[in-house]
Amino acid sequence: MKKQSFVKTKTSPKTLPIQKKKKRVGLLGGGFNPVHMGHLIMADQVFDQLCLDECYLMPTFKSPHVDEKRVIEASDRVEMLKLAVETHEHLGIELTEINREGKSYTYDTISYLKEIHPDVDYYFIIGADMVEYLPKWYNIDELVDMVQFVAVKRNGHTEKSPYPLIWVDAPLIDISSSMIRKKISKNSSIKYLLPDNVVDYIHKKGLYGYE
Repeated sequence: MKKQSFVKTKTSPKTLPIQKKKKRVGLLGGGFNPVHMGHLIMADQVFDQLCLDECYLMPTFKSPHVDEKRVIEASDRVEMLKLAVETHEHLGIELTEINREGKSYTYDTISYLKEIHPDVDYYFIIGADMVEYLPKWYNIDELVDMVQFVAVKRNGHTEKSPYPLIWVDAPLIDISSSMIRKKISKNSSIKYLLPDNVVDYIHKKGLYGYE
């Protein structure tokens, strides 16, 4: 029998493209009218539990989800946000919607951000109370393919949704911006409900005395 010969062939390792790891960035949108401890806890907990690279509070210029109510000037809301995050090295502010003006549709914002930051995966943070309204969001079917929604659990709200969500546990802080505005209008204490420097700013500027 003829001995079969084997010929070794030298193969060159394929040169695979090096895929750069995308940055993971959280976005917490809202009116921040005013920003309070509940907002900061949500952003911080999602940042920490999902091991994000950065997390931004993103004030709306005009929210499409909020009924008619008095919202103070964007410049004051932004100044309060700057004060609120100045001691948090991993929290920042995203001003896309303020700079664009008009109605702040999340679809438009994410489309723009992904265009200028293609190396970023965005995690959009919402409270559990907003989950049931997701079907009403502008271009929601396209939006869920563009961004990962992250829902922060709250008592009394369902954890079911037809959309893919990441659920995050966070301390339950029953604080709302509307509650703070009402307290200010009645000269009631708002200490510990929002950062001291934000409280000082509100009093100095005489904000929310109309309700």
